Amino acid sequence: MMGIFEAGFEKPSPIQEETIPVALTGRDILARAKNGTGKTAAFVIPTLERINPKSTKTQALILVPTRELALQTSHVCKTLGKHLGINVMVTTGGTGLMDDIIRLNDAVHILVGTPGRVLDLASKGVADLSECPTFVMDEADKLLSPEFTPVIEQLLSFHPKDRQVMLFSATFPLIVKSFKVRFI
Repeated sequence: MMGIFEAGFEKPSPIQEETIPVALTGRDILARAKNGTGKTAAFVIPTLERINPKSTKTQALILVPTRELALQTSHVCKTLGKHLGINVMVTTGGTGLMDDIIRLNDAVHILVGTPGRVLDLASKGVADLSECPTFVMDEADKLLSPEFTPVIEQLLSFHPKDRQVMLFSATFPLIVKSFKVRFI
């Protein structure tokens, strides 16, 4: 993956070293790492590796709690996957829904977004996640707060049963442990 080398990666960080080999096998992951430790690349690299660019289906959903983080994460996906022919789309609240609907008419391999907007698109049948094998949550502690948990559970129902779930977070409160017991 030339994009990794072009981005200046020479050696994996501890979180990358521990999670990437496991993620590449398709196993579920629950990983704790502070910000600035290479956490984003730890889930983006194996996600990119498992994408089939010849397919027109959405193959990975990366959920984040904020618009800013969605933009940053999609930038990392595009930078590291630069030479792979993979289409990445960002979708968040506060932007035009019609634009997202139009963009989803084209192949989108990786969908990066906030839970409410992705649920809106999936509920309308516009974002087809029925064959999407990879479900990633960054800042899982925030995404599994009481306000987001019902949305996350609904989003999981749009995915196949044999999906891979990767949760990344700086902290793991009880809500994350509860989610793990039920869905991982």
